[in-house]
Amino acid sequence: MQTQTVQISTGDGAADAYFVRPDGDGPFPGVLLFMDAFGLRPRIAEMAQRIAERGYAVLAPNILYRGGPSPLVTPEELQDEEKRGAAFGRLLPLIQGLTADRVAADSGHYLDFFFAQDGVADRPVLVVGYCMGGTNALRAIEAHPDRITAVAAFHAGRLVTDQPDSPHLAVGRIPGEAYFGHADNDPSATADQIRTLEAALDDAGVKYTSEVYAGAPHGFTMSDTAMYNREAEQRHWTNLFALLERTFG
Repeated sequence: MQTQTVQISTGDGAADAYFVRPDGDGPFPGVLLFMDAFGLRPRIAEMAQRIAERGYAVLAPNILYRGGPSPLVTPEELQDEEKRGAAFGRLLPLIQGLTADRVAADSGHYLDFFFAQDGVADRPVLVVGYCMGGTNALRAIEAHPDRITAVAAFHAGRLVTDQPDSPHLAVGRIPGEAYFGHADNDPSATADQIRTLEAALDDAGVKYTSEVYAGAPHGFTMSDTAMYNREAEQRHWTNLFALLERTFG
């Protein structure tokens, strides 16, 4: 396994990123991994490596790079509920500043970098995202349907809003399959919002799976936070790997 920290030039600076690929010549199908709100850290590297072990090249960019390079938080902030809330509040302006146009532009730079790397297959990639990364993974595939073929989003919030650029309004651009693993009782992804998302996917004729992980809180995949739910995390891996297999064979 080859793991590197790299710098990706963008229109607004440079994004640090993890680039992970198996040993050997490849070419390996690509997976673009969008982190949660707390940034690149050992947990995200661990998740990228776990995907790469299955035979994929993985690029995990710091999508909040406009706020500076990783790390964005300390381990103590992740474990303590009060400190985690304060850290999220500090990062919120960066999250809110990641508009649909910025995600589209940034994703283009990430893909340019990714496809230029040795051993990465010259074919559309799959994008997977967590928390706000899931929301922006959906925005990325909608912006680049010729370069991203499938999407997976786990405990993503604000997939449905009342704004004209709400992600659910453009799901008809998804060329392949979509998977949504929702957290239970998540105020950022309510039952009504999930139904609205599913209706949009149905109307667009998108092949998709959308399911709620019962009893799993928002952030359930992140083992370095107090929101971690082991059963839900394992279920997420099963569903993600199945999607990868259906997408790439």
